[in-house]
Amino acid sequence: MGHLCERTFNCEKELTLSIIGGKWKMVIMWHLGKEGTKRFGQLKAMIPGITQRMLVSQLRELEEDLIVHRQVYPVVPPKVEYSLTKRGESLLPILEAMYDWGKDYMETVLETQIETTKSL
Repeated sequence: MGHLCERTFNCEKELTLSIIGGKWKMVIMWHLGKEGTKRFGQLKAMIPGITQRMLVSQLRELEEDLIVHRQVYPVVPPKVEYSLTKRGESLLPILEAMYDWGKDYMETVLETQIETTKSL
């Protein structure tokens, strides 16, 4: 399991969060899951704010954890494509549930707090 092999986890939830956690991994998985196979430049363009170095790092970790597949084509210039593995695809329902929860929270809790603050 790549970089996770050296760590000890107290529970399965902690392991899951270590795989999908961070600012960018879920965004990368979301785009690959919803939009399909992408080249590096396409992913970079889809994720405003991510640096090239960070995208490389996050993709490598996801590849080590068997979530993302990296396909290199022997052409000049080199062509590399990224896609979700079956294991990565199995995370999509979790990501969708997190998206739905966040959207509901934003609409019901945060907007209510903003409206309350404005009326004071």
